[in-house]
Amino acid sequence: MGVSVVGHDVSPEPGTKRQRAHSGGSGAAQSPQSVATRGIEFVRDGDVVGMGTGRAATAFIHALGSAVKGGLRVRGVPTSQVTAVLATRLGIPLATLDEVGQIDVTFDGADEVDPRLDLIKGYGGAMVREKIVAASSRRFVILVGVEKLVPVLGSRGILPVEVVPFGLPLCQRRLAELGCRPKVRLVDGQPFVTDNGNQILDCAISPIQDPTAFEQAIVSIPGVVGTGLFIGMADTILVQDGETVKVQRRDDR
Repeated sequence: MGVSVVGHDVSPEPGTKRQRAHSGGSGAAQSPQSVATRGIEFVRDGDVVGMGTGRAATAFIHALGSAVKGGLRVRGVPTSQVTAVLATRLGIPLATLDEVGQIDVTFDGADEVDPRLDLIKGYGGAMVREKIVAASSRRFVILVGVEKLVPVLGSRGILPVEVVPFGLPLCQRRLAELGCRPKVRLVDGQPFVTDNGNQILDCAISPIQDPTAFEQAIVSIPGVVGTGLFIGMADTILVQDGETVKVQRRDDR
């Protein structure tokens, strides 16, 4: 596999409770408007566009709404109720996976990106629906700030895992056996509930030497719905680095 990098100069431009479930959310700590605007260049008239959840995705949805007002014709598939409400408010027509079958391009943020363009997502709490939408897409574009680039996945020390509430005790025990230190995500002192009606265990982890094997071990636990590991899914990463947006592409896809 190869990764190509292209740099573009851009001019810098100046959540809800669900998105505050983990400080930072999925996306860029720097102002993400520039990568969001750059992302619009990947959208063609008539496209079906997957729309992620989190800070960077929110900035992209605002940019997409502006483009729609300017005449761009698209349909958007949201990954959360929060995203659906925002897109509707901005005048972006919505569609479901049943209605579109396949998505042309999906835009989302990430919490970690490694040199292979593999990801950890889920700090915003929507990673299962985000993974479904990404897997339904011809192209998956990630918008991040340079601070989200890591040498090894797990460098920031947290891997979100979505679990069925009934299976919470079993999942906690099995995850601990895998070397994780799981903790139920809380918002305002109450367990965070995903749009799927599930809970999230934020697993304290060390850098992951074999993400594929680690993912397989976790999802084999009864009650686990999905993890924040996105392996081999991202096609393009737009990285905001000061006034420059760098484009990284997965060459073998």
